Amino acid sequence: MLDDFQNILNVSMSLGEVFENLFVSFLCGVIISFFYKITYRGPGISYSFQNSLIVLAMITSVVIMVIGNNLARAFGLVGAMSIIRFRTAIKETQDIIFIFFALAIGMASGVGLHALALFSSVAIGLIMLLFSKTNIASQSKRDFLLQLNYLSDNGYEEAPFLSVFNKFCKSSKLINTKALKEEDAIELSYHIILKDAKFTIEFIKQLKASHGVSNVNLFFDEEYF
Repeated sequence: MLDDFQNILNVSMSLGEVFENLFVSFLCGVIISFFYKITYRGPGISYSFQNSLIVLAMITSVVIMVIGNNLARAFGLVGAMSIIRFRTAIKETQDIIFIFFALAIGMASGVGLHALALFSSVAIGLIMLLFSKTNIASQSKRDFLLQLNYLSDNGYEEAPFLSVFNKFCKSSKLINTKALKEEDAIELSYHIILKDAKFTIEFIKQLKASHGVSNVNLFFDEEYF
């Protein structure tokens, strides 16, 4: 332990090894950033986050090279990192996955496992791309939350729009009713599963054309389910 503290500033790696590790981490970071770009399915991609993935892989590589086999450095860096507080909320699960992806690849590059780092960057990226294109592990895009306003003095149990449900929906379930200020007007919320998501627009058009229906809103969001 005493030797570790005495040699805390000694770095046994040569300048060539440092450059090689940084270059591999940079290359892997570019690969990770590329796969993030083509697999992202959110409303607007953040190019600063893409660039951050590249830099994160390089910084992690530097951290691993600094630590090396020195236990004192490891404890010192843990203490230094513990004072950092990250206040930016990450809403997308995929973003968290790619952050850990970049960290792991940076660690592999920092210890000199270049072949492992490059192969893992491509292999894991291809798996993420496969999930993105095939939706193997994602929720069915036929599940929706439907909200509409209905005006009728006869209730909604035999409303004309229910025939549209029978035509386009595999299943429908009323989950909320709300009285509106307008007399005999109510807001209805349904959880529906469409038979075929390709006919979503036609489904909305026919709902709007139904007698007594107005303000049709269709949502797909995991938080509703």
